[in-house]
Amino acid sequence: MQRRIVEPADVGGEALADLKSWLGITRPNEDVLLIGLLQSALSMCEGFTGQTPLSQLVEERLPIQGEQSALTSRPVSFLSRVQIVSQGGDRTELNASQFEAEIQANGNLVVQLLDSIEGQALVVTASVGLSDTWDGLPAPLKQGIIRLSAHHYRDRDRHSGDKTVTSPPAIVSALWRPWRAVRLT
Repeated sequence: MQRRIVEPADVGGEALADLKSWLGITRPNEDVLLIGLLQSALSMCEGFTGQTPLSQLVEERLPIQGEQSALTSRPVSFLSRVQIVSQGGDRTELNASQFEAEIQANGNLVVQLLDSIEGQALVVTASVGLSDTWDGLPAPLKQGIIRLSAHHYRDRDRHSGDKTVTSPPAIVSALWRPWRAVRLT
């Protein structure tokens, strides 16, 4: 299974302003670096909690099979499209009569082909995320993302041989732990 972010979450507005406020930065000369740190912290938050914090459009490549296939990204807010990848690598969009898709109560998207279709993979594009906006994100997740980004910002110039390098603050995992989704596979 492969995943590609088609449209990343927008962290250039309120999220960037919150991080700059936390760090006491007023000038725009480090905005690109800070946006990168926020994107990285969002990714780490998703990895820890199993849920995408801010809305983004993702594309996942699933195997073609008769059984249901579930996206790893969640929670899914809407399905954008389903495509079949031919043996030659070309993509063809499937119409709604060729597959079933269900967004389950826990935010998982399950897709099943209804007909036998030749190809090498199924590509599903969907919008995922707990919130469309930074302000709509639960406060503990926002605070953890800001703290982790700030930690990486402050730690960026530390020498790799310095044995005092610490792991990210324990408060970050404490803030995110209640949002952690457990999956049984």
